[in-house]
Amino acid sequence: MSTGFKHIVRIIDKDIDGMKNVVDALSDIKGVGMRLAHIIAGKAGVSPEMRVGYLTDEKIEEIEEIIRNLPDYGVPSWLLNRRRDIESGKDLHLISSDIDLQVKADIERLKSIWCWRGYRHAYGLKVRGQRTKTTGRAGKTVGVSKSKAKR
Repeated sequence: MSTGFKHIVRIIDKDIDGMKNVVDALSDIKGVGMRLAHIIAGKAGVSPEMRVGYLTDEKIEEIEEIIRNLPDYGVPSWLLNRRRDIESGKDLHLISSDIDLQVKADIERLKSIWCWRGYRHAYGLKVRGQRTKTTGRAGKTVGVSKSKAKR
């Protein structure tokens, strides 16, 4: 491809506006925040203020490789979004749709072992200890009917 400006850049299955700077563009990817975007830009050797449209294809591939393998590039484990995974025991960083799929799998696991949180999820109740007496009501509202006066 040419080395000119690209108006739309595809990074990790996400179309990004080429006019955005690198840090803002990377933070548009689900699972990458501003802090992690600054670290990724530094590891790739790209200026955070540079426009994404001017990145070469090699730099884009390098950024994608860094995002997919963050622990291999010396990113501390406390910055990853899935530490000590239950199945593998490794520190992972999930991105884009992998986050949604993993959250659904975690909720299904909680339901299958029938723990307290799984029970609350299964019955559609609040999970994190919120009050439920007056808030979080679902369903059709029932009006108050006036009882007929006795004669």
